Amino acid sequence: MNMRKYLLLTLPWLLAACANNDMSDLRTYVDEVRGRPPSGIEPIPEIKQAIGFVYEDKGRRDPFTPPEAENEAAEAVLDNGIRPDPNRRKEELESFTLDSLRMVGTLEQNDETWALIKTKDGTIHRVSPGNYMGQNDGKITRISEDKIELIEIVPTGNGFLEREAAVALGEE
Repeated sequence: MNMRKYLLLTLPWLLAACANNDMSDLRTYVDEVRGRPPSGIEPIPEIKQAIGFVYEDKGRRDPFTPPEAENEAAEAVLDNGIRPDPNRRKEELESFTLDSLRMVGTLEQNDETWALIKTKDGTIHRVSPGNYMGQNDGKITRISEDKIELIEIVPTGNGFLEREAAVALGEE
């Protein structure tokens, strides 16, 4: 322990003895830099003015307003009466996208057909015509041995539109 204290006390003295306080070369360099004539600052480069473009319509329609035909089509979509039922209770498979669902088989009994749907987490669900699946209010219209056909209600920005979709029998 005494040896350790002795070493700790003498170490700063040894380091101080090794220090070199000669800074003559640094002072010489600073004097040399101060003796140089100051260099001038380069002028800011001149910015070229951009040539503006003036739109001359010459009797054409304003490009920033939608054409009348498109306005009428958008109004027609609004009035088509198609929209999801906000009061309908959502089914479990409506929380999945159609791409994430896979048909793995069918069941048939007493002229009633069901499809077996597998989700990404491996759960298998049984569905029949009239059930809903997918995030766009997809109502199952028909089940065959190789696919499930459904009609989705998709938003168009101005209203809703019915679109046919299908989930095919998947292979493992």
